[in-house]
Amino acid sequence: LLKDAAAPKSFVYTVNAGAIPAEHWTHDPHQGGGRIVGEACHFIDLLRHICGHRIVAVQAVMLGGPAKLRDDKVTFTLQFADGSFGTVHYLANGNRALPKERLDIYCDGRVIQLENFRKLWTYGFGASRKFSLWRQDRGHVAEVEAFLQAIRHRTESPIAFDEAIETTCVSFDVVAAAKSGQTCRYATAAYSNDPDWEENHTPRRQQLAHSA
Repeated sequence: LLKDAAAPKSFVYTVNAGAIPAEHWTHDPHQGGGRIVGEACHFIDLLRHICGHRIVAVQAVMLGGPAKLRDDKVTFTLQFADGSFGTVHYLANGNRALPKERLDIYCDGRVIQLENFRKLWTYGFGASRKFSLWRQDRGHVAEVEAFLQAIRHRTESPIAFDEAIETTCVSFDVVAAAKSGQTCRYATAAYSNDPDWEENHTPRRQQLAHSA
């Protein structure tokens, strides 16, 4: 619907993630990486894909107070090279009665709302419309099939390798930025296969982590 839209987009992604016991392996930084790196990375990847432009900055904040677990209650904002921005509310302190995921996209007088990958509302595309599926479809089957087809026919990967690494690096930066309160900005990109990238970006990532 917005494939040909040239105007910057505003994304609001709310994730009612649900609580996981503190002793669960997901929270182990060495085994599971934490919930931002382990799960919220997928929401970063989706916004990056829909926007179609590299991420140039990351801001993040985590829930305050005496809670033992705080990094599963995080709000972060991604800024994109075309002027778009996306805010993700990843929250483990909600209620199961609420749908798990909702994505709102605002662009040039048009709005798309996607709820749990089952219901879709559109506004500004003529008459407002609602679309519904009988069951949830997150695209896993199509994703695997596209990957296998690329292998069989030796074509390009459905998702560029650099883009996959970029969103992974950004997920680590979200955690670091939430702990430090600093904004992480990328002079070029969150990831690049340029030999100078590692030298320029690794110290910044380490600085954010050590200031936490």
